[in-house]
Order: sequence, then C-alpha cells, then structure tokens
Amino acid sequence: MKFLDHLEEWIVTFLMGAATLIIFVAVLHRYAAGMAIPGVQDWLLSINMTWAQELTIIMFVWMAKFGAAYGVRTGIHVGVDVLINRMNDKMRSKFIVLGLCAGALFTGIVATLGSGFVWENGAHHFFFNLLGLPMDGIFEGPTTPDLEWPTWMVYSAIPLGTSLMCFRFLQVMVNFLKTGELPHHDHGHVDGLEEETVAVDMNPYAMNDNLHPTDLPSQKGGAK
Repeated sequence: MKFLDHLEEWIVTFLMGAATLIIFVAVLHRYAAGMAIPGVQDWLLSINMTWAQELTIIMFVWMAKFGAAYGVRTGIHVGVDVLINRMNDKMRSKFIVLGLCAGALFTGIVATLGSGFVWENGAHHFFFNLLGLPMDGIFEGPTTPDLEWPTWMVYSAIPLGTSLMCFRFLQVMVNFLKTGELPHHDHGHVDGLEEETVAVDMNPYAMNDNLHPTDLPSQKGGAK
C-alpha cells in the first residue's frame, strides 16, 4: 500500500500544473490573436483553443474529488468537535470511530451510486466494445460539447475520488484504533516555510531593533 501514501498529491499536482499551463497558453493565444501582425495573426486564428476552458473545468472537478480524499488522510477537513472534546477518553473514542464509520459508509454509498451512473452513461458501451461483446440496445452515452469526450470519463471522478475517500476513512479509523491518534493539520502552517526558533537568551520584547525610540547613551545615566 506504499504507492497509495501520496497518490492524491501526485494526481492533484499534475492536474493543477497542467491546468495552469493550459490557462496561460489560452489567455496568451487570445491576446496575441487580437494583434494585427501579418501572417502571425492568421496562423493564431487558425488554432482552435475553445476546448481549453472545458478541459480546465474538468481538471478542477477531478482536483476537488481527489483533494477531498487528501483532506481525510491529512485531517485538513474542518470538524465541529466542541462536544466530543468535553467527553472522557473512552466515550470520545467511541464517537470518533462512529464518525469515521459514518464517513466511510456515506462515501461508499456515493461511490457505488456513482459507479452505476457512470456505467449506464456510456462506460457499459465502451467496455463491451473494447472486449468485442454484443452491444445490442446498449446506450452509447453523450459527449462533452467542445472536446467531444464521452461524459462517463468526466463523471468517473465521482466513483474514483469517492472510493479513495472511503478508503482513507477506513485507513484513518484503523490507525486510530491501533494508536489512538488522528491525523492533524495545522491550518496556520505553510509547507516549505520553517518557523524561526527564538534563542533561549534572547528577549523578543527588548525593542533593540532600531525601530523603536530609546534613550541616547549619554541620557541613560540621568541628566547632569
């Protein structure tokens, strides 16, 4: 299961980088095509970039689904735990396990229903055609307006992302039962920035940084 440890980061990082690049190229193409440069303008206008917006929207949908699974694994989702934290340890553990089970059940149901929807929306036709099976009366499924991709491929983000989210709920629950610890994310921490450690013999309130008014050396001993 080691390859699953950072699966969400790989997917989200790739999609975010690709979406940023596509948006940059599309905006650059739009502005450059409006410049009356002989030869270049005609060449740019011949390039169709209308698919860029649709593709980036699809990418952001996939990012959201797999980002939700990442949130479960790292404990980044916001939760209301005021009452839970007031309970004793035994009762608190029971409610935490109950909450994780409820999350796994809900995401499992969504993943199952999403899989059925994707299957009936065109995946059924695609895989039967791929395997050379008879396709009499099987719905081929619609396609997207600009890219003309089968919509079942786009909607696959629901069963795939939610199934991974369900797995993360179960993973967190098993780890909690073993160690009694939950994943915790510090919302004030920024990855890549290390907090400076104040030296033991340093007074952070000394105001000796030349930014605050202080007495001149000749005045420290008092007026003569």
